[in-house]
Formats: sequence, structure tokens, C-alpha cells
Amino acid sequence: MEDLKYWIWLSKIPGLGSIKTQRLLDIYHTPKEIWSMKEEELQQVEGIGAKLAKEILKQEYRENLDKIQEKMKEEKIELITLQDEEYPENLRHLYDKPISLYVKGNQSILNEFSLAMIGCRENSTYGRKVATAIGKGLAKRGIITISGLARGIDSISHEATIKENGKTIAVIGSGIDCIYPKENTNLAKEIVEKGGVIVSEYPPETKAERMNFPARNRIISALSSGVIVIEAKKKSGTMSTVDFALEQGKIIFAIPGDITNKNAEGTNDLIKQGAKCVTCMQDIVEEYYF
Repeated sequence: MEDLKYWIWLSKIPGLGSIKTQRLLDIYHTPKEIWSMKEEELQQVEGIGAKLAKEILKQEYRENLDKIQEKMKEEKIELITLQDEEYPENLRHLYDKPISLYVKGNQSILNEFSLAMIGCRENSTYGRKVATAIGKGLAKRGIITISGLARGIDSISHEATIKENGKTIAVIGSGIDCIYPKENTNLAKEIVEKGGVIVSEYPPETKAERMNFPARNRIISALSSGVIVIEAKKKSGTMSTVDFALEQGKIIFAIPGDITNKNAEGTNDLIKQGAKCVTCMQDIVEEYYF
């Protein structure tokens, strides 16, 4: 892609965000055009203002773009933009859709039927057993799983899918070359080797930051046709993904848990609020006529 460096540059600018970037692209069509804009022009765009206009034009975001492109080539990281045919259809419906996605692996599965599996980082033995059983059960039926490559339920879900020769999608909150947590570097490699894909809206060299994960969660839910919650506390990143999924009209599945376990408070509450209670694989697959 001739304009690759301009897309990389656009994705590096903090504070710009998806909505404002979409607005700029609606007016100027390409990142290359935005790159050439003057500060006065930028300030006239709705939602930009003087402070953000200065941020967009900072030289530091225009540096090392060739280096990032070279790293992408070496590590086989590709970029899918909102203007590409390959852009996942399920994401096009998002109000705050990611402008670009960095992907490593089998990107074709991003447009196939998939279900998200999410849960807490400090999983119980019960949570591990359930996530393993469901991950394997979905893989046996050829259903792609999605999770966030975090510790706990996310990792278990990816691992269970792979062990059953299934394909899994990992959506992360850092650059693809900066896997977090580090102990999941080998898991990320295995996901790609087994026909899965790693996805991020953050360019290479982006370290994991707390604010990146809620944004990552909207992509996990949007890519999927439904979200399976294995274990979750009442207030957690897992529940933020559920909130996104509800806004997006996805089916929510929840695993009932021990009422004395804090990790089951979120899932048990979801069931009381109308989420589909899952006690066997049939509870999931019957929703989609498999």
C-alpha cells in the first residue's frame, strides 16, 4: 500500500480517536491529505480545536514510520483500513469503529461466524474447566472463538480452541509486537501458526496501557455473533465487554457459578437480568441452529 505510512501515522496520534478521524476522512478522504493540512485548516474541522490540531501536527508522530513499516514486513503484520474491502463487516456497524486494524495471521476468519469467550484474570478451577470444555466444544463444531489474550479465562479459551484444532482470534490492547502479558508471547505465536489471527488497532511499538483495554473490548464483542461470559466480578473489564455487546445487540450467554464466589457474581447477575443460562453446549449452539 503506497499510503501505508500515512495510515500508520494517523493511528499513532493520541487523543484523535475514531470519531474525529472518521470526520477528517469524510472531508479529506485519505490520511495523506490530512498529513498535508495546515493548523488553521484543522482547527476549522468540527471537534478538532486548537489543542488537538497542534497534537496532530507534532513531528514526533511523523518519525520512525519507515522503521515501523519495516518491522511490519519482517513480522508479517498487515494493515486493514476502513477503506479496504477486507475490513470486517461486523465492525462497519460500530459508531466508533476502528479506522485501521493491524493483523497477523489468517485475516479471512475475521469475517466468519465467531463467538467471544471472556472472563476474569483470576479464574477458579471451575472456571478453567468450563472455559476448556466450551472452547473445545465450539472448536469441534468449527466455530471460531474470540478473546483478549489476557491472563485467566482469555488464555484458557484460546488454548482450548487450539488444542481441539480450532481457530481463534485474539484482540489485544497493544502493538502486535508488544504482546501483553509477556508470558503469552508463545500462545500468540501458536494462535497464528494454527490458523488464527492477532488483531490490534494500535501500531507496532505501542505498549499496553490501561486505557487501551476498554477500547479493545468493543472490538471483541463487535466481531462476534454472541458473547459467552465464563466468570466475572460485578465490576470488571469483562462486564465492560458485556455492556458493549448489549449496545451492539449481541446475545449474552452466562455460566452460573458458586454464589459464594466473587467471580460468579457478575455471571449470576447477568442470568437474573435475562442472559442465556448455559449449562451445556446445546444451550449455546441451539441459538444459531448448529
